[in-house]
Amino acid sequence: MKLAIITGLSGSGKSVALHTLEDEGYYCIDNLPVFLLPALACELATRQDKRFELVAISIDARNAPDEFESIATLLKPLKERGIRHEVIFLESQDETLIKRFSETRRRHPLTGGQRPLSEAISYERELMAPFLNMADLRIDTSQTTLHELRHIIRSRICERLDTKISLLFQSFGFKQGVPRDADFVYDVRCLPNPHWEPELRPLTGRDTAVMAFLSASEDVLHYKAEIIRFLEQWIPRFESEGRSYLTIAIGCTGGQHRSVFMVEQLASHFRTCGRQIQTRHRDIPTAKSS
Repeated sequence: MKLAIITGLSGSGKSVALHTLEDEGYYCIDNLPVFLLPALACELATRQDKRFELVAISIDARNAPDEFESIATLLKPLKERGIRHEVIFLESQDETLIKRFSETRRRHPLTGGQRPLSEAISYERELMAPFLNMADLRIDTSQTTLHELRHIIRSRICERLDTKISLLFQSFGFKQGVPRDADFVYDVRCLPNPHWEPELRPLTGRDTAVMAFLSASEDVLHYKAEIIRFLEQWIPRFESEGRSYLTIAIGCTGGQHRSVFMVEQLASHFRTCGRQIQTRHRDIPTAKSS
């Protein structure tokens, strides 16, 4: 049995993630009381039933607060039984969550009594911190559409081979903020900027002219080689520790030229090495994920 534990903040897309997994053939259980997780997982693992080969369970803050204190203890029986499991934590920035609840007029599950929405979100973030600390994959949906989130879930969870780590290379612009779900962040703002070339300004790092411009720079080539050297040395260490996912974020000023180019170059190199690769260009709306 392979078990995906979907958790995180209300309004961040947990229901979308669970429905996507259901569409991909997972047997899904929503809002499971957390104390039932070990017994249920172990019971399903003993059943000779193909329905339970892929299972996804959603857990959220509607459980009692004290049930979240020892997540490692709850997951210990799964490890002892050899049950493959992953914790996927979804979150968004506070202002994004407030906007989503305001637009949909949904009630946050922790806004009872005199607690306003902003305090409920902060309280939930505090409650769910133990799950975040145990997460195998952290997904920030602040700037992610429903379609993009479905793509991320399918590509990073459903299509990942169990024996290999999944690498996500993501470009972004510092103007729009640093991705909070990145494991490594590289700043390429020190490299030559195609923005100052009038004919290159409207293009992206995927366009041939921009690629030629950046490839002609020794600094760009050296920077790329240094990232590759670092990742080739340390990715096997992460794999040996049981990590299933790594997110490498590359940032430039606007997320259009240098970071996009570097992401494409790195993705191409590691695909050639046989790695499982996804790319995402956060700040290019027409070409965010592949």
